[in-house]
Amino acid sequence: MENLKTLTVQIEHQIATITLNRPDKKNAISFQMMDELIEVTHKLKRNREVRAVIVMGADGNFSSGLDLADLNNPKSLGVALYELAKPTPSKFQKVCLIWQSLPVPVIAVVQGVCVGGGLQLALGADIRIAAMDARLSVLEAKWGLVADMGITHTACDIRRDVMKQIAMTAEMMDAPIAKDYGLLTHISDDPVCMAISLIDAIKMRSPDAVLAAKRVMNTTQRQDYLALYQEKLWQIKLMLGANRKLAIKKAKDSTVQFIQRQFE
Repeated sequence: MENLKTLTVQIEHQIATITLNRPDKKNAISFQMMDELIEVTHKLKRNREVRAVIVMGADGNFSSGLDLADLNNPKSLGVALYELAKPTPSKFQKVCLIWQSLPVPVIAVVQGVCVGGGLQLALGADIRIAAMDARLSVLEAKWGLVADMGITHTACDIRRDVMKQIAMTAEMMDAPIAKDYGLLTHISDDPVCMAISLIDAIKMRSPDAVLAAKRVMNTTQRQDYLALYQEKLWQIKLMLGANRKLAIKKAKDSTVQFIQRQFE
């Protein structure tokens, strides 16, 4: 696949490996990367030779989340506000939900930093295999925001009390804690090798049976547009609220105090 600026895609032995390729920014997710991920996924849907997909990040990190410099660009900010305001799923949500639309298993290989939007992207995969150095966080609360990239769907198999805790605290988790919480499927000294080994086992089965297993298991995760809209609605409220600005200051100065809760 040519002309990709933020990704590399390699197809070998019926495995498509998608690598988030912005190592200078720890593979932060820009608008261009979201567009390219959606485009690549549409092409892979039509490729019947591909039996599985691996998603990973370049240079030892999965992703540091949304590229805030890109998001805060005046032009991009207008696009972001439109995506949040429209009634259908936003681009931010689509890019994390697309893995479920693929007719093959998707395995996220998580190394190094995997936070915020990066973690939400990984949660969209069918299986997550992490290295011991992985560090994960639902980081949005640190910045006075809420996870709004389809997490109501991608995290529905994780205990609700656990998701509330990590979404409220923005705690940084090492790989064993994240696995104990249910965010990871496996931890491995060589997660890429483990992913390939697992795919080799899957390739021994009928591709139609594998597809059916994925579709059947996902029946409890049908897209609920109201839930997705709630993610966006709360994000808009938080972005306009006074405590959002204070959260940004508090990230640099712990003495900053929040005002009383503004919303019911």
